[in-house]
Formats: sequence, C-alpha cells, structure tokens
Amino acid sequence: MREIQFREALREALVEEMRRDERVFLMGEEVAEYNGAYKVSQGMLDEFGPRRVIDTPIAELGFAGIGVGAAMNGLRPVIEFMTFNFSLVAIDQVINSAAKMYSMSAGQFNIPMVFRGPSGSAGTLAAQHSQVFESWYANCPGLKVVSPSNPADAKGLLKASIRDDDPVIFMESEQMYGDKGLVPDGEYLIPIGLADVKRQGNHVTLVSYNKMMKVTLAAAEALEKEGISAEVIDLRTIRPLDTKTIIDSVKKTNRLVVIDESWPFASISSEIAFRVQKDAFDYLDAPVLRVNGTDVPMPYALPLVQAYLPSVDKIVRAVKEVMYVSK
Repeated sequence: MREIQFREALREALVEEMRRDERVFLMGEEVAEYNGAYKVSQGMLDEFGPRRVIDTPIAELGFAGIGVGAAMNGLRPVIEFMTFNFSLVAIDQVINSAAKMYSMSAGQFNIPMVFRGPSGSAGTLAAQHSQVFESWYANCPGLKVVSPSNPADAKGLLKASIRDDDPVIFMESEQMYGDKGLVPDGEYLIPIGLADVKRQGNHVTLVSYNKMMKVTLAAAEALEKEGISAEVIDLRTIRPLDTKTIIDSVKKTNRLVVIDESWPFASISSEIAFRVQKDAFDYLDAPVLRVNGTDVPMPYALPLVQAYLPSVDKIVRAVKEVMYVSK
C-alpha cells in the first residue's frame, strides 16, 4: 500500500490501461501540453505521444462526438471534461449518441468510452461552475455513472470503467484531487455497481458519495461521541445503484439519512428514498430524511456557499430527528 493523491491514483489508472491496451487514448482540453488542468495527465504526453494524449480546442460537443465515433470504430477513448458544467455543451453527443447507439444499432455498436472530470461545487465558483450532474446522467438508460470518494476507489473504478464495453460517466471533484489515501500496490479493479460500507454501525444508516463522503464520515464521528452508532455507505456507483447494500443496512439500523450535494428535486437521494420505502418499508422506524444542497442556484459569497452545502451539523440534526432524540 502507498499513500498517494487522488490525481495520482487517476493517473496510474490511465497509464496502466494505456500501456495494457493500445486502443485506449485520452482527449480533452489541456490534457497534453499543459499536463491536465488538474495535473491528472502529467507526464502522459511524454510517454504516449500526441496521437494518444490529444489536446482539443474549447469545443466539448466536437471532441465528445469524435470520441463516440472512435468508440464505434473499435477504440476506447477517455474524454476529459475540464468540468462537467462544460459537458452541457456536449450533452447531445453523450445522451443521444453514446448512450443510445447500442440500442439503436440493435447491438452492432458498443460504445466503450469514459467521460470523466470534476462535478459539484469547488468553493466560491458561483452558479455556473458548481452543479452536481450525477442524477442528470443517471437518468439516462445506456449510461453507467461512477462517483468515487477516495484515491483507492478512484483508481480501481477508473480501470474498470475503461475496460467496460458501455459508456461510463466518471465523476470526480476539484476539491479531492489533492486528497491523499492508501492505494494498493499492483493490479486491481473495483466492480462497477458495488457500494462499500465504509463504517459499521447499528443505529442509523448514512448513505452518500463523492466528496460528501468526507462530511458524512465526519458526522458519523461526531455522532459516535453522542452515543449514536452510524453505519456509513459509500455508493461509489450511481448507476447501476447497489440497492441491496443499502436495504441490508436499513434492515439492521431501521433508519436512513441520505447525504447528497445536488438539488433535492429528482436527485439521487430521491431515488434511494423511493427504493427503500418500496423494498424495506416494514423495517423503517422513521421516515427517510435527506440532506441536500439548497434548492437555489449556487451563490458566490463564501458564507452563502457554506449555508448551501450539506454540513456535519445538518447531518447530525437529521440523524437526531430520525432517532427521535432532542436536537
């Protein structure tokens, strides 16, 4: 095991898969000469050259479409969006081409490609650069959506995503690229569609993903000091969603709080709440509660950003509500 940064774990995954399979290539803005906007692809141009690490113009629709065409012709592109906020320019190619091509061609064309980059808030970047897109893309059949929270999971899941024969939306976070964590030595993959219980507990289940896992785990620590034992589940994959792991935990704890940075309407937390009430209603001792981002465009001012986002205090209050204890 080695302690490395999140960006280094992603780079290892990319480099290992490009060495393993010459069909894999990386394309996006600033990925080559500049070594990546967040230095994920640092040094890769020197090793693989400009035919496999390709700088693009500021034209997400264009290079996303090139990626789809390359995948249809047997290559395995990794398309980097500098931020998924910019993927809105390319969403027609992602939704109407990548996600649907296998079905529309009656199985003649697989689209083995990865769209990756940061999603969600990243400080005081205001309304147009702070949106959470997991639920947007998870809504579309034909796409797989992955959203890891730590370096080890990021590496194993990115390798699995590159090898997958379906298009994968791989969501990162600008605020996690410098995070350090232990990453196994040698070759390993983490299966897409398998959540992970990061902390065992008995009184309440907390479910989250991506950088909100850090807030969730911190809340679990705070709750432990007050005698409340929280089980913490990291979704890791949004679609397909590992409902079984969540249900099994709720059957043990009888309470559920979902922490989700996105807007509350039609969110990932909405889907989880529906599935739990459908499949585990008789095990619930309290209504499912959600801790979401506020239902407004992201503000710019730091105090408003902090008020907007889920926090340890908000999670603790929600847990005490489902526990029916004084706040």
